[in-house]
Amino acid sequence: MNLPWLLQKENIARIEGNHILIGDRRLYPFERTFVTCKNVEEIAEALKAMVTQGGGPLQVALTTLRLISDSPLEEIKRSVAILSDARPINTTMRRTLASIVDNLEKYPLEERSNYLNRLIDSIEESYDSDYQAMGRFGSSLLRDGDIVLTTCFAEHTFTLSLLKAQEEGKRIKVMVPETRPYLQGSRLTAPSLAEVGIEVEVISDAMGAHFMERGEITHYMTACDVVAMDGTAANKVGSLANAIAANYYQIPYTIFALSPDTTLATGEGIVLEERDGSEILQVRGVATTLPTLKGRYPSFDKIEPKLITNIVTPRGIFAPSEVGEAYR
Repeated sequence: MNLPWLLQKENIARIEGNHILIGDRRLYPFERTFVTCKNVEEIAEALKAMVTQGGGPLQVALTTLRLISDSPLEEIKRSVAILSDARPINTTMRRTLASIVDNLEKYPLEERSNYLNRLIDSIEESYDSDYQAMGRFGSSLLRDGDIVLTTCFAEHTFTLSLLKAQEEGKRIKVMVPETRPYLQGSRLTAPSLAEVGIEVEVISDAMGAHFMERGEITHYMTACDVVAMDGTAANKVGSLANAIAANYYQIPYTIFALSPDTTLATGEGIVLEERDGSEILQVRGVATTLPTLKGRYPSFDKIEPKLITNIVTPRGIFAPSEVGEAYR
């Protein structure tokens, strides 16, 4: 089962010489280019600048650790701290990197580099296996003829769910909101799904409820950046509005949670990022209003458990109230 170009590991991040190349999602699908980073500070700046997003920063971080695997432990710790702080909402990356550092401290210097590379191999294989399992679980929730609304770029788990459903003979269509201001929906999700043969329609961010009312959406599915143990989730801004509309029209809302955060008992601990408000005053460098005006850009929504129907994890499909028990 072939993944779209954007989700292939070598196109997310790879090592060339002493540099890291990061696939530049800001320019996709119009250009397939890479940003070259010479050190961890440049890599962190690329993550903050949205060169890659979603699950991309974790792959970038793992690739970075491969590059610096011969470095002293203190330098690896420093790099992990810088990378973790680059995307605070990404608790999966933070927890994965912290676990790597904890394991490295057990090994002497002469064994550390080989162990680190083997550990990263194991982590990547584990995530690949999790993606496949979640794709099977997600596919089981889809019915022939479903029209699925999504938000932003749900990446591997959502894409694999659609591909597995397609293999099973189910006809699925996806409605993709453009996802302002970076347009991840229209630039990343829609072309990637079309590339692998999924029927797609692009809509504006405000149209979800309109199509629900008309009966043209039968399922709402997204990824999420973090899920707490009480089933509270955080995802791209706009997810909450669609979740409220789906709840009103009795449409199931399924989220894909690769790694529920066992350190967060409730959603109160979820830290939501607010980006520079000037980013909302333009689209791809073209001003949409007067530069003298003030913008606001909360980049993530917090979604209450009562608005979520299913949480798909590597361990199975759970109601929000069941996640804490499943990951205790």
